[in-house]
Amino acid sequence: MEFIGSSYSGDTKNGRMDGDGEYTFPTETKYVGETKDGMFHGEGVLYFPNGSKYEATWENGIAKQGSFTFADGLQYQEKDWDYCHWNDRRFHSERCNGLKPAGESQMTDLNPKPIIPEGCYDCGDGFYDPDTRIVTSYAGRFLRNADDSEHAWIVRTCRKADDVYPERSVATRAEENEEIQ
Repeated sequence: MEFIGSSYSGDTKNGRMDGDGEYTFPTETKYVGETKDGMFHGEGVLYFPNGSKYEATWENGIAKQGSFTFADGLQYQEKDWDYCHWNDRRFHSERCNGLKPAGESQMTDLNPKPIIPEGCYDCGDGFYDPDTRIVTSYAGRFLRNADDSEHAWIVRTCRKADDVYPERSVATRAEENEEIQ
């Protein structure tokens, strides 16, 4: 395990994970729960670095039944999912705590919203630098390299540092307003 950056602490049998334990992936995702014959087996939870978690019943390394909870406490529902529905686009925190007063837009579910480094994008679980194609966590840890598909999606849909500050918008710059007229 140490050769691939993973670690395990817990019960073993014949040199393999067997019993209760904690397995840590190179991405800092942790599995805490039951194992058998070197695999996740029984009740266990995957804890992700962003604070979300997946609780499941595992059989021979495969999740058979489980539930996902986002870092903000929102629990995913497979049926009757009404979060981010076409007629209700509020963030989970807005649903729990109410909307902000008029003029105070909530751009993310994080409050206060993270300050995006220049030239980068906020892709929901961290910052994306299109020059290096690397996604880092909000704390600055490496998360992943973006492939072509993710790069295109982020550039097309996510907030960019230069686009999120109203005081920098075209409508408030006198010299640019003159060019538009």
